[in-house]
Amino acid sequence: MTPRVVGIDHVLLSIPPGGEPAARAFYGDVLGLREVPKPPPLDTHGGCWFSGAGVDLHLGIEEPFRPARKAHVALLVPDLDGLRAALRSAGSETRDDDADIGVRRFYASDPFGNRLELIDARDAGFPGEGSRRSPEPVGHSNPAFVDGILRA
Repeated sequence: MTPRVVGIDHVLLSIPPGGEPAARAFYGDVLGLREVPKPPPLDTHGGCWFSGAGVDLHLGIEEPFRPARKAHVALLVPDLDGLRAALRSAGSETRDDDADIGVRRFYASDPFGNRLELIDARDAGFPGEGSRRSPEPVGHSNPAFVDGILRA
């Protein structure tokens, strides 16, 4: 059977109204993601979008706002210890997970309380996930990926 799902285009996390400056400081300055413009029809809805190697993260306004404290996005990072230091320097608490699952990782929260899992990219993600891990960007960040989907 041909797969009906071939990747993740983006992940959306909710932020409260007026949270864009804090989001830009955290996701842009601390995590090092690049802010990308939203399409004009969506620009009036608030929020902001970020992109990096292999990830597209959309932050959308939700009212009333409730942070995602259990549900989370897991981000691969090239320097786990360096990111932990940057997060702590920015005032973010980091939490280890005692479960040994074969990857180095920790949890942190964004300024709004949304849970993030940060995984060492050198560990290539969770066991059993195989070849989907790649240093190349995926989704619409990678033109080769899009070309392959269009030719299929």
